[in-house]
Amino acid sequence: MLEDVDESAAEELKRADHLIYVTLKYTRTADVIKNTIKRLISAMDFGIADVLKYLAKKKKVKAVPELPKLRADLLHKISAEFQDDIHFYYHLKAIDKAEYSKKEEYRKNVALLAHLSPKETVEVNMPLLNTFYQQTKDFIKRTEEFCE
Repeated sequence: MLEDVDESAAEELKRADHLIYVTLKYTRTADVIKNTIKRLISAMDFGIADVLKYLAKKKKVKAVPELPKLRADLLHKISAEFQDDIHFYYHLKAIDKAEYSKKEEYRKNVALLAHLSPKETVEVNMPLLNTFYQQTKDFIKRTEEFCE
């Protein structure tokens, strides 16, 4: 099994957990939300790499690409089990790359407004961020079970 990759995904989840439940609670800034999204993306990168390395070991994949986007594309192509997770990963990446503004910073209802397109804006508030965190945790758990 690939303990070092699992450990890295688990470490990223720990950092994201701390950002959500400690740092964000006291600072209430959109930058903390943005950093949490980056940690979730990083954890998913490690999970995707873990699955692909496992499949390469089983001779179902010839080589594991170096770039995270290529790894995600490959997993999307070959595995029906992780389709929704890869779409969620792309959604997180889009939020991370988008221009953003801040809403009610330093207040209870702090939010990051990600402008994905001129007509589409995603408001990432604390409840939505918790949902993203849970989805990422579930994905990492499934990747660990898949690689056993």
